[in-house]
Amino acid sequence: MARDRLLADTRPLRIHHFRRLWLANIVTVIGAQLTVVAVPAQIYAITGSSAYVGLTGIFGLVPLVVFGLWGGALADVFDRRTLLVVTTCGLILTSAGFWLQAAVGSQDVWLLLGLFSVQQAFFAINQPTRSAVLPKLVPPELLPAANALNTTVFQAGGIAGPLVGGALIPIVGFSWLYLIDTVTLLATLGAVVGLPRLPVEGATAIPGVRAVIDGFRYLRGHPILLMSFVVDLIAMVFGMPRALFPELADVAFGGPSEGGLAFALLFAAIPAGAVVGGVLSGWVSRVERHGLAVIVSILVWGLAITGFGIAALLAPLAPTAMLVVAVVLLAIGGAADMASSAFRNTMLMSAAEDEVRGRLQGIFIVVVAGGPRVADVTHGAAAAVTGAAVAAAGGGILVIVGTVLAALAVPAFVRYRVTRG
Repeated sequence: MARDRLLADTRPLRIHHFRRLWLANIVTVIGAQLTVVAVPAQIYAITGSSAYVGLTGIFGLVPLVVFGLWGGALADVFDRRTLLVVTTCGLILTSAGFWLQAAVGSQDVWLLLGLFSVQQAFFAINQPTRSAVLPKLVPPELLPAANALNTTVFQAGGIAGPLVGGALIPIVGFSWLYLIDTVTLLATLGAVVGLPRLPVEGATAIPGVRAVIDGFRYLRGHPILLMSFVVDLIAMVFGMPRALFPELADVAFGGPSEGGLAFALLFAAIPAGAVVGGVLSGWVSRVERHGLAVIVSILVWGLAITGFGIAALLAPLAPTAMLVVAVVLLAIGGAADMASSAFRNTMLMSAAEDEVRGRLQGIFIVVVAGGPRVADVTHGAAAAVTGAAVAAAGGGILVIVGTVLAALAVPAFVRYRVTRG
């Protein structure tokens, strides 16, 4: 019994449609991560320029923001099963486009960036739609467990995909990685085709700018839901130190400037911690005070990042020992972030009406994708002034302070709870 209470709650997997989507996602997320690795690697191979590689940030973020918000509006109007089928087909076609341009030996970097933008646009519509259908497939009491299972798969793909992709590129080349991604997406297509019709209850919106604005107005009128976004932005903007990993791996922990073991461990630590947290997430289904759980999770994240920065400051005294401490702390932060994500997503799904779930999930995607990118800029700028280790530790402290202030400003968020039937 103790083991069952500790390990992930797998009851959502007893539900046929959720199980098919989840199993398909295991295959698909690894394939998608192969493309995530292959695109910047191919751009660098063509151009030899990190500046061109950096363009993936702009070519990826802009369609993610625009189509994430518009896609959420679409998901609040059209049958969501149909939308999933169409966007999954779009993802398959763009992956096939990646494969074709690599197979023919194209050296056109703008074609590659254009395909990347189209792919991100389809993803930005697909993802909020997929999240919005979850409450239709899973009963409310199992939503935290279902979100934890989904987050675990995503984070596991974030570890396995880059490792496999990095190893395979020198052996098989880019085209085979894109082809694997294309084929694995067929598993997701089969799963979404098998879903029942998923019309939106009480759909009245027209999928345009007005519908997107109405989604923000709805959010402004529901402070608990608004706070779920605010605290996540606090955690990510101030506390995501990934832009500092290359410098810290080299300067603080004594790794080579072009990468190495310390570099790899720092990048893998947060998703690895999230995976372990997901495997040991049996407790999430028993928590009723979701608002307090989010606050505690983000405070743990802030403490872990603060400790990580301190370990980097002390690294010159004992580089190997401090590297171990830093990796462990980042893993603890990853587990806390997994819990926060599971509870925040559950709040969005359970506390919002069905006719706005798509738009709220679109905003969620923008926040989740945009927050770390803003963090890359702020941490890089802060490190130039204070040094990377101080910037990391200071960011963790700001997470703690900002989260406490947010909790004091909106105590209803801390008191928010779900009732078990």
